[in-house]
Amino acid sequence: MSIPADLPDYLQSSQFIDSEHPDIVQLTQALINTGATDVDNAVTLYYWVRDGIRYNPYVLSPDPREFLASSTLAAREGWCVTKALLLAALCRAARIPARVGFADVRNHLSTERLRATMQTDIFYFHGYTSIYLGERWVKATPAFNIELCQKFGLRPLEFNGREDSLYHEFDVAGNKHMEYINDRGEYLDLPFEEMSAIFREHYPAMFKGQATGVDTTPDKTDWAAEVDREVGLG
Repeated sequence: MSIPADLPDYLQSSQFIDSEHPDIVQLTQALINTGATDVDNAVTLYYWVRDGIRYNPYVLSPDPREFLASSTLAAREGWCVTKALLLAALCRAARIPARVGFADVRNHLSTERLRATMQTDIFYFHGYTSIYLGERWVKATPAFNIELCQKFGLRPLEFNGREDSLYHEFDVAGNKHMEYINDRGEYLDLPFEEMSAIFREHYPAMFKGQATGVDTTPDKTDWAAEVDREVGLG
């Protein structure tokens, strides 16, 4: 693919999109087909991140090291922002320009405890990946793995590399699922300090322990059990 002059930065490794990390490079080489198109390879990478990395909002951490794409790959779980960063890193390692975008959304895929902890149904700084394919930026959202979607009665979000892949407005039963309420734009890398300030402002109960050194976020191992209780399986 011929890369326009303003795109080279989106091929470079950066602080959080550490696409030159050996584990990122090794996985990318194992997944892509060097004879395939960028669209086909981007689709392959999307589905690997969507279903190969479990969604777990309780891995949210104030530690910037936990936001590295390589850290998410090692953990094999993440949330919308970290999974978007990982997809961007894999794309860059495959020589496909990629960046990350953010929006505030009203999301109905959550659990009772998560709603109580957040004290709102608005997810600020919801993350997605923007990939340069076919001479334009295409949005891809790999957050929710297929097993989670099936439990909540959602159609897994598909991606064909040609059309934006955001969230379905309704679930399979016709219930409201997600509503985009504010576009925060797209970035070369994660604006960590800006995002952290927004989280502290809007999720005070989740971050109140930072000042005292006491971790007040739910244990990350609780998420799967909470999901089962929410959908009547636990």
